[in-house]
Amino acid sequence: METNLIILTLASMLADSSPIVFAVIGETISEKAGVTNLSLDGSILLSAMVGFAVAYTTNNLYIAFIAAMIVGAIVAAVVAFSSIVLKLDQIAVGFVLTLLCTDLSTFFGNPFVRKPGPAVPHMPIPILSEIPIIGPIFFNQNTVVYLSFIAIIAAWWYIYKTQPGLKLQGIGERPAAAFARGTNVNRQRFIYTLIGGALVGFGGASYSLFVKLGWAYHLTSGIGWIALSIVIFGGWHPIRAAIGAYIFGGLQSISGLSQSIPAFANVPTQVFQTAPFALMIVALLIVSNDAIDRFFSGSPMSRKIWHSLRGAPPGALGSVFEQE
Repeated sequence: METNLIILTLASMLADSSPIVFAVIGETISEKAGVTNLSLDGSILLSAMVGFAVAYTTNNLYIAFIAAMIVGAIVAAVVAFSSIVLKLDQIAVGFVLTLLCTDLSTFFGNPFVRKPGPAVPHMPIPILSEIPIIGPIFFNQNTVVYLSFIAIIAAWWYIYKTQPGLKLQGIGERPAAAFARGTNVNRQRFIYTLIGGALVGFGGASYSLFVKLGWAYHLTSGIGWIALSIVIFGGWHPIRAAIGAYIFGGLQSISGLSQSIPAFANVPTQVFQTAPFALMIVALLIVSNDAIDRFFSGSPMSRKIWHSLRGAPPGALGSVFEQE
């Protein structure tokens, strides 16, 4: 019984985390290019609404996910255009877009509130799903979860193992040096911001079509801010950021199963519902605290391990690059 509960919890953790994984990977790509898309919370909310509305209207999940990705890319395009072309502050633009997207999701999503609609079907992988322990956890899921695994590996491989990925790191770290080598920095930043926004949109649709079926006001409120903090927590590394997303998803899964555990039966459910957000904030504070950084810098080995875990933001993150 305990083994089955653990397997169920781990499988639920992977499933619940998949939308956050897409948002985190998308934001990691954008920030690696030097652009901070602070509109994540509103973008996820709006794409979740659009994804469900299109699925409800057309009864076609493929079109729904594509529509949500287009919405995420459009929001990201506004951030990119405002910062790259108009030279506006990325933080201010992203914050305003968050509020705008939230209001738009409420206005346009009103006809679809609490309407039953299509959902991503369960799709276990034959043979692999029958492997003891591993099978039910990793291969007894659906297409969205499998794609989240692919997104993590593909992002890591592209950023760190390919020539275009090295250029991506260059335009986020030292744009002047990348430009001197012939890279069109601003065009590349625009492209990668759009790609990141599309992945965020996919994550938003995953919520309304898989994790929290249907549409309701403020369905995903707060998740975008958590995704932004996970990017920092993960040190702008796709694998470490994905681990952060799984930790958050695991805490949410445990909160959902807590009432079935006798030891936690008398604990108010609100404690478990808010605990993931509070613990993620605490983890973020620990990672970014200079005093803790000095504590772990006592020896070369501990300093190396701590800095590899902490990571560092791209050197030109949030800055405007003037191409001459």
